[in-house]
Amino acid sequence: MNDPYENSGDYSPSEPLQLRVPDDNAGRRLDQALAGLLPQHSRNRLQSWIRDGHVEIDGDVVCEPKRKVLGGETILVALPDEAANVEQAEDIPLTVVFEDETLLVINKPAGLVVHPGSGNWNGTLMNALLHHVPGIAEVPRAGIVHRLDKDTSGLLVVAKTLEAQTDLVRQLQARTVKRQYLALAAGQIRRDGGVDSPIGRHPVNRIKMAVVPESRGGKPALTWYRRLELFAHCTLVECALETGRTHQIRVHMASIGHPLVGDPVYGKHDPRLPPFRRQALHATRLGLVHPLSGRQMQWEVPMPEDMRELLETLRHG
Repeated sequence: MNDPYENSGDYSPSEPLQLRVPDDNAGRRLDQALAGLLPQHSRNRLQSWIRDGHVEIDGDVVCEPKRKVLGGETILVALPDEAANVEQAEDIPLTVVFEDETLLVINKPAGLVVHPGSGNWNGTLMNALLHHVPGIAEVPRAGIVHRLDKDTSGLLVVAKTLEAQTDLVRQLQARTVKRQYLALAAGQIRRDGGVDSPIGRHPVNRIKMAVVPESRGGKPALTWYRRLELFAHCTLVECALETGRTHQIRVHMASIGHPLVGDPVYGKHDPRLPPFRRQALHATRLGLVHPLSGRQMQWEVPMPEDMRELLETLRHG
């Protein structure tokens, strides 16, 4: 069934707009291709949306208007009627773990959206950053170089300068940024292991991600997991990312039959487990090379209260 939003200027701001790059656009710049697909919008406006992280190509956020397209790619664009509100500074409290003239590391609470997007045009981390560091408005995407899902808690690094952002992006591409997560997965995991399966946009439900063959647009994705504590109907694991695909841990763990406890998208509630209102996932440890000093740095934060309480219930229930 064809997507009713595909290559159409008639769309709802609550839905991402899905477009297909025409084959004859191969070799064109992304902003040029979008200008042809969305002629009702100016080139400057389209470039701004690209730089602000509102454009994805085959599931990956692309922030360079000059990026060349190949033809045939799927583009998702979050274009709000409320776009004027996207970049407003808001006084939203942040838990700062580390800050200097180059970097800002925060402990993001569950419930805080990182980027403005469909249904969340304010009250986001980006809005908070613009208030906390006004000069960060000069850095694309307010210095954000990686994301955590709305209901995932934990560590996230932000670049305060363009030079630092470029360096961090290169580190992420080289897979030298170390990211460890604590997750509670359904079922009993008896041994440590890894999932090496490409991830792409779900072929039917474009809001979801899925394990998708590379021949169909999936991007390489590798997640390692290590068992920490075994319960009757779930397992506490530590997950380490080699890549950073959207919903990677959630998709990979679900793909091997162990969706995260509380995950409303990739799992389902097990009545044998205590109810939990979000995916039980926390970014507990982050390591990288400081862009300015060249020093290896690492930060670690404990689980938030809701996950600690869930574990205590499992241990003593």
